[in-house]
Formats: sequence, C-alpha cells, structure tokens
Amino acid sequence: MKRLFALTMGMLVAAQLMAADVLHNVYGRNVTSLNGWWQIVVDPYDTGMGYGIYKNAQPASKSDHAEFNFSDKEYIDVPADWNTQRQDLFFYEGTVWYKRTFEHNLKRDRLLYLYFGGANYQADVWVNGQKAGAHEGGFTPFFFDITGLVQKGENTVVVRVNNRRRPDAVPAMETDWWNFGGLTRDVMLVETPMAHIDDYEIKLEEGSLSRITGKVKLNLPVADVRIDVKIGDLKLNQKLTTDARGEASFTFDKKAPILWTPETPRLYDVELKCNGEKIEDQIGFRHIEVRGQQLLLNGKPIFLRGVSVHEEAPYRTGRCIAEKDDSTLISWSKFLGANFLRLAHYPHNEKMVRMAERNGIMLWSEIPVYWTLDWTNPNTFACASRQLKEMIDRDHNRCGVIVWSIGNELPKGEARDNFLRRLAQQVKQADQERLLSMAMTIDGAGENTSTITDPLLSVVDIIGVNEYIGWYGGTAADCNRHKWSIPSQKPIIVTEFGAGAVAGRFGDVTEKWTEEYQAEVFRRQLAMWSRQPSFVGVSPWVLMDFHSPRRMNHDTQNFFNRKGIISERGQTKQAFYVLQDFFKQKGAFKHLMK
Repeated sequence: MKRLFALTMGMLVAAQLMAADVLHNVYGRNVTSLNGWWQIVVDPYDTGMGYGIYKNAQPASKSDHAEFNFSDKEYIDVPADWNTQRQDLFFYEGTVWYKRTFEHNLKRDRLLYLYFGGANYQADVWVNGQKAGAHEGGFTPFFFDITGLVQKGENTVVVRVNNRRRPDAVPAMETDWWNFGGLTRDVMLVETPMAHIDDYEIKLEEGSLSRITGKVKLNLPVADVRIDVKIGDLKLNQKLTTDARGEASFTFDKKAPILWTPETPRLYDVELKCNGEKIEDQIGFRHIEVRGQQLLLNGKPIFLRGVSVHEEAPYRTGRCIAEKDDSTLISWSKFLGANFLRLAHYPHNEKMVRMAERNGIMLWSEIPVYWTLDWTNPNTFACASRQLKEMIDRDHNRCGVIVWSIGNELPKGEARDNFLRRLAQQVKQADQERLLSMAMTIDGAGENTSTITDPLLSVVDIIGVNEYIGWYGGTAADCNRHKWSIPSQKPIIVTEFGAGAVAGRFGDVTEKWTEEYQAEVFRRQLAMWSRQPSFVGVSPWVLMDFHSPRRMNHDTQNFFNRKGIISERGQTKQAFYVLQDFFKQKGAFKHLMK
C-alpha cells in the first residue's frame, strides 16, 4: 500500500490535478449529494468574472464595496432549470452564478471528485476560489478531481453556468426545444481510493448468447491490484489482477444468464471490489443485430413499438429532475404498449435510462447534433465528439440502449458528411455491440414518391426516417398513394411523423389542430409504412406536448409544440389510442394475457 500511495502521489504531482477518464456508475459508489438550495447571482452582462465573484469575496470593511455578492436573498433549487423556477427567468439566456458550501474531511489516501450530471450549457467550476475545470455541453456528465482543492471543514464551490446559444456550439443557434439553463441534474461528491475502478464493461461475449465477458480499468496504470467481480444470482465470482496498464479482463461460462427482453427485463446484481471500494450495479444481457432487412433481439425478429420523447416534466413542464417525472413518462409509454423510446434530441438523464431498462424499454440515445452546425470548425467537432464519448461512457453497460444516434435532420453537404463520418467511426471504435443510426430527412423524387439519398446510408446500421406527410405537406389521405424509393436493403425505423393537435379541440378529420386530424394522420401513416417490407419500428413525434420557442401561435401553441399524443397536463388525445391499437396488432400486451 505504501508503494501504491507513493506511486499515486508522484503521478498526482506530475499531472497537477488528475481526473478519472470515465468514473463509470457514480450512483453505485460512495457519494454525497450536493443537491438542494444554492445561492445564485443572475449576471446578464457576464461581468461577475471581472469582479472575482468566483472567489466569494466579501467587503473587507464598511469603507469597502462589492458590485457582486451571494446572499440569502437569492436561492435556486438544484437540480432544476432556472427558467421554470422563476417567472422572470423563463426566457433568460445568459450567465447565472451558483454557490454552496459543504463540509468534508478527506483522508490522505483518498481522492475526491466533484460530479455534475449535467449543466446547460457552459459550466466553469471553482472550489475555494481555485479553478477546478470547465465543461461544454448541456446533457452529458462531467467531473473534476478536487482532492488538492478541498480543505478540512467548510468548503465553497462556485459554478458559472451560461446557456447562451452560439453558432459554434452543439446544438447551435436554433432548436425546437426550450433552452433550459442551469444545473439541471444531480451534483455529487464522489470519494474513491487513490487507485480505483475508473471504468468497466460486462456483456455477452460476441457471437454467444450464454458466455459473459468483461473488462475492468483502473484510473491509474498500476499492476498487481486485486479486483473482485461477482454476479450473485448466477453464483459467478472471479478474483482479477491488473496488468501494467491497470486493466484486467474475465469470462464467465459456467452458467448462462436469462436474456433481457421487453417482456422479461431480467437484470443481475453485479458487485465489483477494489482497494476497499465496493461498486454495485444492475446489468442485463441481450444481443441486438441487423440481418438483412430484419432487426433481431437475442436472435429473434422484433418490432420496435415506440414513441419519441423529450426530457420535459409532465404537469410541471420544466426539465425532468425527479424520479416521478421519469416514472410518469415511462408509465404513459407502457400504457401505450411501447417497448421502445427515442430519447430526443440529446442524452437524457441516467436515472431515466436505468428506469426504462428496468421496465423493458429499448432506447435510442442521441447527441444534440441537430439541424445545422459549424461543420468546418474543429472546436465544434471536438465538442460533438466529446459529448458522444460522454454519452457512451455513461451508458455502455445499459442493455436497454440499442442505438447510438449521431444526429437529427442534418442538411447534406461534403463538410457535414465528413463531420458525421468521423463521429460514426468513433461510435464503431467505442462500441460494436450496439447499432449506429441517425434521423434522416426525405427527398422528393416525383409526385407521391419520396426517396432517401443521404450519403450516410452506407454508414448506418439501421435507417432512421423523419417525414411529415399530412402536416408540413399534403394531406393525410396522400399517405394512401405515397410510394417510397429507398436505395438500401437495411431495416427502417420511422423516427418521426406526426401532426399538431390541441387537446380537447374536436372537428372534422380535414381540420388541422383537431384531435380528429391528428388521429387520421396517424392511421394513414401507420398503414403506409406497414406496406414497406423493411419497416421494423416506429417512434412518432411525440409522446407529450413540450415547450418550444418556435411555436408562437396564440390560438394553438403558446410556446408549446402540440404534436404530443398526450398534452403537458396529461390529457390523452385520440392519436394515442390509434397508436395503442396499432401496437396491439404488433404484439403489445400479449405477454400479459398468458
């Protein structure tokens, strides 16, 4: 242990503040929550930096003065967006400073990380007046090693969060969802041993439905460190020893696991121990693949009965922050008969991913490469690449995730194609077990005929198609005679179609914004796609009405996208039941009737 401590401290000195590369599964570790009330300062001109607010400086005497200060007069709850906590911040885009104190007495042979589940969009973090680090991207986790910054007793953390849109950001200037700002996900202290498990992966061995394989990586390249891996219900145990890279691998083949399916979402309790730290997880085992025009789960064809969903809370209509928010969305999806959710258009919170997995729901997880970006800017690509890495790092053990998506509705062009090909290559290098896709747009190829000519058709494993026949063009009846010309033999998920409807507004099937019109679009769309032999799934737009700055019709929208099949107040529209009936035809609820 003395040798390990000396080696570790030498590395820490050489690298200043060493940070774990992944810090996988923080919820299974020794954590202290920093959620709750934080003092804030709203800073629309972003001048707090110049006044040193991050130092939490106070006037030295009555003859001194300060232009900025934290006080008991202004608090905000964390995790949450600031937009729906205060009416005067609903449209606000800019900087808000956050501050809170915590007490921690850290032993000399331990590391302490400050972990953020998400902060939209740019976050700069100080601990006791010293810079801990910065992060860009609103929907993926980040953390800093603050071992050298904390002191015995009371400590202060200050965070500058800025959600102002930028042309070089990811997403960029224009989206169709609300730009909720703030510390929108859990903030925690994570305490670990000096040498600890940084990342691990446990899954079915490639080509097998019975053999379990895994690998474990430490935060430091230290050899001869013992790691114990246990899957209790399968009575599988192994004692591993790390190599010179701080890594170890293993295979379990004594007992085959019950495979995870939507009908039987079996998860196994997994325990890893290293240097006194115990990490607990729940992991399921399944195999997803494409074979010709079929999608196979555990070797059997499956149809994805899905719907798209934003991370917006029912009833409250702010960013989802509580288990009840996710639980309501999952419950609605299960009542619909769904076995699949498209998490649009960014990685949703980790608790949502885990809850969906426990409820037998497969997931499409996407980074916010949305509409158009600064395709030739290397910093923009670096930001997209980092968010992709952080999404995969966080959820690569989640068997519910079956698709990594690298974007949505992206205008074609050589610069865009190069950008996306590099992201696709990154996915394939990181995870060959899941499917690669993106939501593509259609091209007109003549009257009542559409095709898809995206150059990325040859790159993706499964084709995602967004189209709005009957809403942004034509009528619902046009679906009856519409034809598709898709130059690919790959399976297709219709990742978006839909129509707007105000809950409780009724009329003729030809009258837009009525429940009848929306329901008719759903009927015609589902019948049209059912005629396509490569049709293996659907996730229409969208489960629930949600806030959007682009939707300003006072008679129908009032800053809400009304394409939900459920209103933000929980009112089911007629289209909900059209989709539910279609899912029944596709096998929903049959396992409950046996």
